[in-house]
Amino acid sequence: MRLTPIICILSVMLSLTACTYFGNEIEQVGMAKVDEMPNHPSPYKMLDWKEKTLNFDEVIFNHQADLPGESFIWLDSAGRNFPQVTFGLFTVIGDVRQGPHVNGGEFHEAINSLGALLGAGLVGIDKTKQNDFNYVKMVQNYFNSDNGWNIMMNNTSEEIAMLGGGYGRDWWYDVFPNILYYAVSDLFTGVERADSLQKIIADQFLKADSVLNGNYDYSYFDYSTMKGMRNQIPFQQDAAAGHAWVLYSAYKKFGDNSYLEGAISALDALYSQSESRFYEVLMPFGAYTAARLNAEFGTDYDISTILSWTFEGCMAEDGRTGWGIINDHWGEYDVSGIQGNIIQEGGYGFLMNTYDMAWPLVPMVRYEPRYAKVIAKWMLNAANSARFFYPYEIPDENQWLPAEKAVTRNVISYEGLKKTDPYNKDELKGISPVALGDGPNWVIGQPPISMFSIYGSAHVGIFGSIIRETNVEQILQLNCLATDFYGSPAFPTYLYYNPFNEDKVIEYFNESEPVDIYDAISHRMVATQVTETGYFTLPANQVMLIVVIPANSKLERIADKTVVNDIVIAYK
Repeated sequence: MRLTPIICILSVMLSLTACTYFGNEIEQVGMAKVDEMPNHPSPYKMLDWKEKTLNFDEVIFNHQADLPGESFIWLDSAGRNFPQVTFGLFTVIGDVRQGPHVNGGEFHEAINSLGALLGAGLVGIDKTKQNDFNYVKMVQNYFNSDNGWNIMMNNTSEEIAMLGGGYGRDWWYDVFPNILYYAVSDLFTGVERADSLQKIIADQFLKADSVLNGNYDYSYFDYSTMKGMRNQIPFQQDAAAGHAWVLYSAYKKFGDNSYLEGAISALDALYSQSESRFYEVLMPFGAYTAARLNAEFGTDYDISTILSWTFEGCMAEDGRTGWGIINDHWGEYDVSGIQGNIIQEGGYGFLMNTYDMAWPLVPMVRYEPRYAKVIAKWMLNAANSARFFYPYEIPDENQWLPAEKAVTRNVISYEGLKKTDPYNKDELKGISPVALGDGPNWVIGQPPISMFSIYGSAHVGIFGSIIRETNVEQILQLNCLATDFYGSPAFPTYLYYNPFNEDKVIEYFNESEPVDIYDAISHRMVATQVTETGYFTLPANQVMLIVVIPANSKLERIADKTVVNDIVIAYK
């Protein structure tokens, strides 16, 4: 049956029934760059991101795949760090640096492998027992004990990284694999040795933050000698955001107050910057961690600062200049929302980075709902734009290798999307945008199929777990719990944004016992006693943070939180 919104009378009681207003509506805080993004990005198409994730896993983890050359996956029996077999994935299709017969099969990347496990786990694939492999245990070989760093690193050894043509020391490459490993470990619990590795990682990060003592002005950190290091790579002060996220996750897992103190110390170091130092992926994890600390411990971090540093980007001459969020229209395409360099040759976006932005920012809204509209509108644009990285979702005339796209099986993307072609290919002159790769020389012969990036596509499960379409095109349901790792108990929580100039009625499908639907923005029930299909009205140009609670629940106010059955449903 159809349920119309229920309007109730404000009560001053601290314990209320399920039909009552429960606080003032939360005023939304805007952000110039997102405000300027289109309400209706064009051309519009929303992919089934969960299906894309499931298909990606099926293709990439097929050891017997009938592909040109060989499978995308191979086994690595070298036993680096632990005496066990691990696995490698090609960074890009046809990567001549990699494979079972190159460098002993040891050159492969954790950000690729862990990202693929993360995405699969987020959509319900059990990677601890898939086709007789426990992939989650196998990735422990990226824990570099042989070199004394004792953290997850992007390769199983520095020696192999150099033999494979890997990058010089680059801080985000050292921090991000640990964020990924913590997330994977939260999805797949009970894996042998995982708890002890997480504890060691947290201890290393805690020591590092203590040594740094608020000064993160380094290109990378040597976790063996516990020294900040500088090289030709710009300083990466937002490594503090990565430290903070890992340490707060460790606090939630282990309950050790020293990790909580370390998370706060790292955040304080991040906030000590006078301008954005955004570098690759870490900055938004600082916004999420700050929002959780504000909500759960009463700290007073200004979330708008980190969000501004993220979206507006880094303009420091001695930093990763131009790294931020693109808001633009290239040729006939709205490309707003993708992350990358906003100034390089007119703009250069990357798919993996765009996926990774959603990981911390969508669940952040639970803890800091004032930015719900900013994040929801950005996600509408980002999710629409992200499809242009895939060769079957952008016209042939806008991509480097249309004749070779079949090799991608429609699950592997180009790594980048650029306003113009930097290689001056004749067929692409005057064309915008252009889908292309970041490593065109990592393959022998022609065509350069290394344009197609497994590494960039591997994190698709972040979108796959968060995004669902509703009955109204361009209104998305965003799951705020999917990537809220190490979170406290919570009821299902979804973010909805209405980009239209008129109210829209949204369907909600319930497969369990009767539920009530509460909006944590307006602090009111919008539907009650929903048994199968319920309806609520989403006002024009507004946002709702929907929490689905058992029908007839008793709501209580505890300090500034709204609680049902001792579970927080609204933090403000």
